[in-house]
This record gives sequence, C-alpha cells and structure tokens, in this order.
Amino acid sequence: MFDLNGDGDVDCEEFEKVATLIRQQTSIGNRHRDHANTGNTFKGVNSALTTYFFGPKMDQKLTIERFLEFQKQLQREILTLEFTRKNPDENGKISEVEFAELLLAYAGYTQKKKAKKIKLVKKRYKDEGQGISRDDYLDFFHFLNNINDVDTALTFYHIAGAAIDHTTLKHVARTVAHVELSDHVIEVVFTIFDENLDGQLSNREFIGVMKNRLQRGLEKPKDTGFVKLMYSILKCAKDTKPTFLEA
Repeated sequence: MFDLNGDGDVDCEEFEKVATLIRQQTSIGNRHRDHANTGNTFKGVNSALTTYFFGPKMDQKLTIERFLEFQKQLQREILTLEFTRKNPDENGKISEVEFAELLLAYAGYTQKKKAKKIKLVKKRYKDEGQGISRDDYLDFFHFLNNINDVDTALTFYHIAGAAIDHTTLKHVARTVAHVELSDHVIEVVFTIFDENLDGQLSNREFIGVMKNRLQRGLEKPKDTGFVKLMYSILKCAKDTKPTFLEA
C-alpha cells in the first residue's frame, strides 16, 4: 500500500503521502482534522515514526522486514503495558482473575455475562491460583495473532466430531500458531469458555470473543483503524517510552 513506485521498499515521501490520504478518508480523521490538538498529535506520532523508519535525515528506505519487526515490537510493548498495569506480584505474575479481565476486555459481553465469567474464574482459583507470567501472557496473544487459522483448525475438529479439549487446543496452538501454551493458561481459558463443565471448549464463542479481543475495538465500519492506531502508538510512547522509538 505504501510502496507507490513498486521498488519493494518505502521512502519517507511515499509513507507521508499514504498516511495523509488514509487520515483524510477515515471517519475519525475527518471529524478531528480541523482540531489543532489533533494535528499536534499526528505531528508527534509522525515525527517519531518517520525518524525510526527512515533515519534522522529521512534518507533511509523502509523494508518489509523492518516494518514487520516494528509491528512485532509494538505489539509486545502494548501487551507488556497491559500486563504491567495489573501490578504483577513479587514473582512477576498476575492473578487468573486479572488474566480473565484482560482476555474479556473487548468481548462484547453484557456486564452481567462478563461478571459471571469472572466469577467462575475467581471461584475456581480462589485457593489454588498459580498466577500468569508475562511470558505466558505474551505467548497467548501470539496464539491470538493466528486466530483465523486456529478457527479453521478447530472447525475441522468439530466437523470430524472430535472433542475440543485441553489436548486439542494445545496441539492446535503448537502446530498452527507455533507456540507452546502452558497447561495452566489452557485451564483458565477452559474455565471461562467451558460453560457446561464437560471438559470441552465452546469453540464458536471462544473464537468470536478472541477475534473481538484481537481487534481491540478497531472494527467499526467506514474506518480502517489507522487513525486509532496512531493515537495508540503515541499513547504507548508517552506512557512507556518503548524501545523502538528510542532506536
């Protein structure tokens, strides 16, 4: 999309042209483009991004490999920020309830249904909680990045009449997303989504909620989500000073 001359890389001018065009054509950009403070926000974001992508003299090329690495680092920074805001204990872990709260943040549930799910987790791990580490949290969201492929795999299991149990989910995570989910994380997931306690995942609901979680509220129609992404990047830069903006 950004490579206007088709040479395989992106220069600063190409990036600025497409970024400006996208802002003008999104509903959020149209609503706020005349606000001075919004302009300052975009200016701050663009300055940090263009320096990172194209160097201080704006004369470097942005390769697809460098952009994908930026995306990976950005996701890691955002997830680490989310995890840290739950105030991990002295062992660097958050509780199972806090993990469930993060997991259901964008579930689209009513408050009543969300509270019911959280209550199940709280009851299950009241006296035997092991906690969730940051690495476990990052691994699970790496798994979510492959949710469409996971959806396809679980659908085939379901069509074949196979149970979506703990072993199946762990196997799908390993073979489809190439990540080893901990047994404990899988147990917490099943506590949330195994409504009839038969040891099987309610996979349609699970997939729907996980897709909502991955979109982070950016799924509104007539907007690419680009503008919200810009705001999110700047907010994370201010709150955490991520390493990719200091490079």
